[in-house]
Amino acid sequence: MDETSAGGLVLDRRGPEANGALIGRLDRRGRLLWSLPKGHVEAGETEQDTAIREVSEETGIRGIVVGKLGTIDFWFVAEGRRIHKTVHHFLLLAEDPVNGLTLSDEDVEVSEVAWVPLSEVAQRLAYADERRLLERVPDLLAETA
Repeated sequence: MDETSAGGLVLDRRGPEANGALIGRLDRRGRLLWSLPKGHVEAGETEQDTAIREVSEETGIRGIVVGKLGTIDFWFVAEGRRIHKTVHHFLLLAEDPVNGLTLSDEDVEVSEVAWVPLSEVAQRLAYADERRLLERVPDLLAETA
């Protein structure tokens, strides 16, 4: 069975002082694991549409896609079925929000949300695959400046 998701890293601004919004979820052992917001691609959505929607739902910040950070795929077993999951990640910049840059953790799947200095995002992320995606951030920002 195949599943496809999309999400990404939303920045509050360009430049070395930028912060990225990360989500924290509790694992089975009760540990808080930080990751990039993401979720299932719904019927009729593009991967970019999903990234915008999921980032907004899980962080409270609506962003504009700057470019693609990359794709991660992996296998896991759930309910006795082997699932191949593909996750498309994008870099987003926060739109001029009505509520400022106030994060929201109202999504039931999210335990915490935090703005993290871009220079510290990789250290905070729990998953090596997501950390590797951050290597593209400087190039994407330079290409779209």
